[in-house]
Amino acid sequence: MTWFESFILGLVQGLTEFLPISSSAHLRLTAAFADWQDPGAAFTAITQIGTETAVLIYFRKDIGRILSAWSRSLFNKEMRRDHDAQMGWLVIVGSIPIGVLGLTFKDQIEGPFRDLRLIAVTLIGMGIVLGIADRLSARTESGGKHRAGGQRKTLRELGVKDGLIYGCCQALALVPGVSRSGATISGGLFMGYTREAAARYSFLLAIPAVLASGALELTEIGEGSHGHASWGPTIFATFVAFVVGYAVIAWFMKFITTRSFMPFVIYRIILGIVIFVLVGAGVLSPHAAESAG
Repeated sequence: MTWFESFILGLVQGLTEFLPISSSAHLRLTAAFADWQDPGAAFTAITQIGTETAVLIYFRKDIGRILSAWSRSLFNKEMRRDHDAQMGWLVIVGSIPIGVLGLTFKDQIEGPFRDLRLIAVTLIGMGIVLGIADRLSARTESGGKHRAGGQRKTLRELGVKDGLIYGCCQALALVPGVSRSGATISGGLFMGYTREAAARYSFLLAIPAVLASGALELTEIGEGSHGHASWGPTIFATFVAFVVGYAVIAWFMKFITTRSFMPFVIYRIILGIVIFVLVGAGVLSPHAAESAG
């Protein structure tokens, strides 16, 4: 991997990680369209540490409160009623599904799941799901033509059941094209949460999963078994992803308070169709840019 490739891939990671369009799919597609080798699942997981560092800084006050309250709740039963302490436990509970499934399907994630045809299906499928969730959310808030607007849930109403459902939605993002934020935000909207609450918990829930995934993949860099990235370009791409990701998350949190997810839905569907057309016409191989090891 060249330094230019690492810069572009870091830029793509930072731009797409927090948007509901799948960063892993876009890294894979960037390599395929540019006729580069697939950077591999290890490169993706490690560069996500950069964008997750942006989350840690952006939500530093929330995370500080949660960690403080959660640690005190280990020894003080009264603290277990505190909302921040409960959030700490709910992030742990919600991280279980992706941890179990990520280890179980590690080989598939690094191999068959990176087929461009599957990515096209997941882009379109999750796009439709996100669109339906967004419309239902907007209808509930407005109340329709003859009804009063409904009150949607905040994170103070989050319980273990909903936390696990969020976690299962996040686990779907193990397949490139699904999108971690797209799946968890859609799940949150279907369960009746506000856009802001669904996005906030989605970002907090991603922290342990992304950091653990990146740590597990550290030994894969430079081996060439599932990609061709080396340490220098990978670290550079991770830094670029951090800088760009911080700007994107600040913009996205403001965007979702007043705007619909429909632009992302339309983009996902169009991109998925384009991939199918290119693969079907023989212009692009479903395994384009894959590293042979």
